[in-house]
Parts: sequence; C-alpha cells; structure tokens
Amino acid sequence: MNISKPEQRVLHVLAQGGAIDHVRGPNGKVKSVTCYTRDGHVLTDCTLAVFTRLKIRRMIRSTDGKPYRISVLGRRSVRAQMDNH
Repeated sequence: MNISKPEQRVLHVLAQGGAIDHVRGPNGKVKSVTCYTRDGHVLTDCTLAVFTRLKIRRMIRSTDGKPYRISVLGRRSVRAQMDNH
C-alpha cells in the first residue's frame, strides 16, 4: 500500500505514543484535527485530508470518543525511521 510522506510522519508520531485530537461539528462529522506528539508538541503535517485518508484505510482508530491512536494495521504499515529529536 502506498503511503505518502505526511501520512508516514503522522503514523510515526502515533507509533511513538502521540494522539490525534478531533472536534466534531453539529452534524457529527470531524471538522478539525490536531496531532500531538508524546511530548505535547503539535505536528503541522496532520491535516484533515491526511486524517481522512488514514481513517478510511483503518490505520487509525478511536475508542469511546477518545483521541485517535494508531491501529494494528497502521503499526504494521509504518516504515522504520530514525528518531531525530
């Protein structure tokens, strides 16, 4: 499966313990997302379009309205990369 660079960055942050916080509109659909690293920093690569693609491919999931986290499929799909802090 082809995964774009922004999708890889988001999955990598989520695999390290990050989360995607979401805000739903009055119709119940997600209208904005913010991706937080495990250190509390915001990842700007996580746009609504990237979020939607990851959600459709079932690489991220949310349980009981909590922030979105990486799924088992997403964990298998993410490529290994160095952690550059």
